[in-house]
Amino acid sequence: MRKIPAELCVKCKGYKYLCGLPSCPILDRFRNIAVTVSKIKSSNKIQGATPPSIVVGERNYPKVSLVYNVPPSVIGEEAKDYENPENWWGKKSLSDILSLRTSMISSLLSGINVNNPEVLYEKEVSITAVAEKPVLSEVYSENKEIIPKLKFDGILLPRGPSLKAKDIKIDENPKVPKPIEKLITDDVKAQQAILELYNNKQSVYTIINALSLGLLGKRKNRKIVPTRWAITAVDTTLGNFMLNEIKGLDTISETLVYYNSYLGNYFHIILFPSKYRSVWIEIWHPLSLWANELVVSDLSEDYWGEYDFLDGGYMAARMSVIEKLYEMRRQAGIIIIREITSEYYAPVGNWHIRETVKRAFNNSPVKFDKLEDAIKYVNSRLRAKINLFEIKSIKSLITQRTIDEFLKK
Repeated sequence: MRKIPAELCVKCKGYKYLCGLPSCPILDRFRNIAVTVSKIKSSNKIQGATPPSIVVGERNYPKVSLVYNVPPSVIGEEAKDYENPENWWGKKSLSDILSLRTSMISSLLSGINVNNPEVLYEKEVSITAVAEKPVLSEVYSENKEIIPKLKFDGILLPRGPSLKAKDIKIDENPKVPKPIEKLITDDVKAQQAILELYNNKQSVYTIINALSLGLLGKRKNRKIVPTRWAITAVDTTLGNFMLNEIKGLDTISETLVYYNSYLGNYFHIILFPSKYRSVWIEIWHPLSLWANELVVSDLSEDYWGEYDFLDGGYMAARMSVIEKLYEMRRQAGIIIIREITSEYYAPVGNWHIRETVKRAFNNSPVKFDKLEDAIKYVNSRLRAKINLFEIKSIKSLITQRTIDEFLKK
């Protein structure tokens, strides 16, 4: 294996082999970009099917940019795999996902007024975002210059090379699910529309796209919403709705520990007998994303829904846990512990948090009589050498629980 320059590799210090991997995922991404660019180097027009894949940025709000992702020359059902988080989970490696994302051209439409979603609707651009199948499209660029940068984000999916677009043409009629088609023409509040789509078994990712592209809400109030905001808004809306329902239910009778992992992220979820309260702990290993040394962060949410600060990753995990409690028809105290190792060498968005936590409940839990014993059990399984009982939110949880028990006597 060739030695890799340090500036190209986020996992290695200096000139080293890359942790024994058969190939370098960093260099593989640049190869993918080169192949993608070579497909369109002779034309100002890109044709392909969007999976669908559309992102609304927040910079310069209320005049924002729209990113329309298309894999060049890829049409039909094959295009669906380029953005399909629910089906990626457990099947695609981190390298696979990055390969798919860097194989799409991100076409940027700038200066879109968020108060005028009708413009995108009339061109059917926004409709493609909620289509059941990939939609054949043509992107006309202002010039042939393609920016071969990789864009990464902790909440959004990564995107590959980009160019400035002057127009996007939809070449086939997008097929829209009936529940969404109905709500596009209805005049109901956005929160009501989100809940109605969820109850009609629509994918949370489709709901996010519908909200982001200004297809939901009271007709006169509709706006284009930056995708990052739409993700957290949908997770929060659905989570709070179900949380309000379960707060009147009995608590679970025993402490349960669930576990799951994916893409170098390891999750332990503890449910314990209590009125609703929640703790979110992240443990970042050295040389993992954004951490050159072991970093531990925590966040607490109380019974009334007040939390220390807004965190998109927490809201995604919280949504999946509350969804499980809603199905169980029980309420509980919650501790979610996310351990991020150096295996997670590039961020791919917070979808994997939502999906990994959700699927943790398909696994059999380990049962305990006492919360303290469950925490000790999880502590013994962590890859990092830390003491969970020394973390502020855990200390507070244990102390408060002890006071509650004392007052009951």
